[in-house]
Amino acid sequence: MSAIAAIPARLESTRFPKKVLADLGGKPMLWHVFQGVSQAKLIDEVWIMTDSEEVMDAAASWGARVVMTPADCPSGTDRIAWVADQINADIIVNVQGDEPLIKGYVVDAVVEALENSDSDVATPVYQIKDIDELTNPNVVKVVRATNGQALYFSRTPVPYIRDLPQADWPTASTYWGHVGVYAYRKEVLVEYPNLPPAELEQLEKLEQLRLLEAGKQILAMPIDYRPHAVDVPADLEVVKGLIAMEMTK
Repeated sequence: MSAIAAIPARLESTRFPKKVLADLGGKPMLWHVFQGVSQAKLIDEVWIMTDSEEVMDAAASWGARVVMTPADCPSGTDRIAWVADQINADIIVNVQGDEPLIKGYVVDAVVEALENSDSDVATPVYQIKDIDELTNPNVVKVVRATNGQALYFSRTPVPYIRDLPQADWPTASTYWGHVGVYAYRKEVLVEYPNLPPAELEQLEKLEQLRLLEAGKQILAMPIDYRPHAVDVPADLEVVKGLIAMEMTK
């Protein structure tokens, strides 16, 4: 099966305007995402979908294939879906434009997982062991069925353990954090804009809930990778430190 990677890159992020072009070691954050994704061995091409000529010009200079999309796309998935019918691939991997430490093996892992399953979507998860991370609303939690299918995504800690103090939850149950990477079958993305509006998606502000509410199967696959998404300016300083540590290894 053929696969491409798509990076939606909206310039005016609500919580951190122009974050995809924020400086990280002398390069825009989006450049780091593009370089990491380009290391994947199972994709044929990297596309960047943006609503900004500034982003388009920068990305084109790196050799990315850039597509202009409307400014009013409500989510990254909607932005990719807007051009999905133009993409000649069986699988489209959505990598968020605010994951500057993304590695190519993560992209390869979701492509391989989707190829070997009957699911509509595959996405990575990792085990949460820290209470601060568990209670952080910027860290999306995933509840998995025994067969690995996602049952629910939430910004709140799920499951709720009734009879224990919250500080003990990470050791009393297995909690899964979500990595913002999705491998979609192309037909799912083509259908996505026509799926009925999802109340849960609007409440949690999580686009993947539209798929779950529509009955789509999302394979939540454990992986040895911790995401370091940049949601707010303070996250950028953390990532700068992690990049500096990698350079000294």
